[in-house]
Amino acid sequence: MKRRIGILTSGGDCPGLNATIRGVAKACYEKFGEDVEIIGIHDGYYGLINGLCKEMKQSDFSGILTTGGTIFGTKRTPFKMMQVIEDDNVDKVKAMKATYKKQKLDCLLTLGGNGTHKTANLLSTEGLNVIGLPKTIDNDIWGTSVTFGFHTAVDTATDVIDRLHSTANSHGRILVAEIMGNKAGWLTLYSGIAGGADMIVIPEIPYDIEKLAEACEKRDSKGFSIMAVAEGAFDKAEAKMKKKERAKVRAEQGLTTATSRIAKQIEQMTGRETRVCIPGHMLRGGSPSAYDRVLATKFGVHAAELVAKEKYGYAVAMIKEVVSENKLVDVAGKTKFVPEDDQMVKYAKALGVSFGD
Repeated sequence: MKRRIGILTSGGDCPGLNATIRGVAKACYEKFGEDVEIIGIHDGYYGLINGLCKEMKQSDFSGILTTGGTIFGTKRTPFKMMQVIEDDNVDKVKAMKATYKKQKLDCLLTLGGNGTHKTANLLSTEGLNVIGLPKTIDNDIWGTSVTFGFHTAVDTATDVIDRLHSTANSHGRILVAEIMGNKAGWLTLYSGIAGGADMIVIPEIPYDIEKLAEACEKRDSKGFSIMAVAEGAFDKAEAKMKKKERAKVRAEQGLTTATSRIAKQIEQMTGRETRVCIPGHMLRGGSPSAYDRVLATKFGVHAAELVAKEKYGYAVAMIKEVVSENKLVDVAGKTKFVPEDDQMVKYAKALGVSFGD
C-alpha cells in the first residue's frame, strides 16, 4: 500500500531539524521502498494553509544530517500570527484540512515545540492522521525528558559563558549573559552550571535583586562575577503581576528586558561595572551536536515506525531513557517547567550558585 507522508517544521528553528527529517525519510524509504512518497510542506502550518507543498526525491535528504536550520523553512504557528494569509477571515483549520486532502496525505508529521503540538492535536481531533516530534532549545515540552536542539543550544550557551570569564576577569566586571527561555529556564540552568556561572536566574524562581547584589558582593575578592539570566526572568514583585502589567512597568522604567534591568540595578547597588551579553539567535543556529544528531535520528526512526503501525495522534518522546510516545492530547497545551526543588537546582545551590531567591 502506497503511503503519502507530509512533513513540516513549525515554530523557532533549532539544530537537529534536518537530522530528524533525514531520520524519518531514510527510515521510511527503508521500510516502504518505492511505496512511499514524502511531501515537504514549506514554512510550517502557513504552508499547510496555503498549499506550499513539494514532492520530495530520496536524494533531497542526503547531506543534511549536519546542516542547521530546516530545508522546509519554518514560521510560528498560524494562530499566533497577525497576518497568516491575505484574507484573515479564512478558516485556517479548514484550509489546512483542504491541503491535506488535496495532497492525498495518509499522515502528517509535525516537527516543533509547544505551539506546534497544540495545533497538531487540533488537527488530530479534526480527523487528520498526525504524529508530532518534539523540537525546542527550551526543553519545555511536557512528557519528554529531552527535545532535539536543546543540547546543542546548551553547548553554544556554555561556550558564550566560558568566554565571558576571561573578559570579566580582565576588567573586574560583572557580566550578565541573557539566555533564551521566555517561560522555562532549562537552557539557562544547564548552561549556567556547565559554564560555571555564579548566579543563575530563571522564570520559575523569581529573584530578589538584593540577594543577587549580595552574591556579587561576596565575590568581590574574586574581582568579577558571571550571571546567567533567562530572558523571561522576573523579580518577586513582578511575579505578582500579569504579563501586560509587567511590560508596562518596565516600559515606564525604560528597561524592557530582565537582563538590562538586573545589570543596571546591580551596577547601582554594588558600584561595580556591569555589562550585558546577548547571544540571541546564535543559540538556535549552527550544526547539531553529536548528541542531537543521534537523538534526532532516533526520534525520526521512531516516527517512521509509528507510521508503519498507523499509530496516529501521538508525539514522539524520550521516557526514562527509552524512545517512546505520548498521546498528543496529553501533550498539547502543557509546558514542562523547572521545579524549584529540581535536582539540578539543588546541585547548583550546593556549589554556592545564587538564584536570588
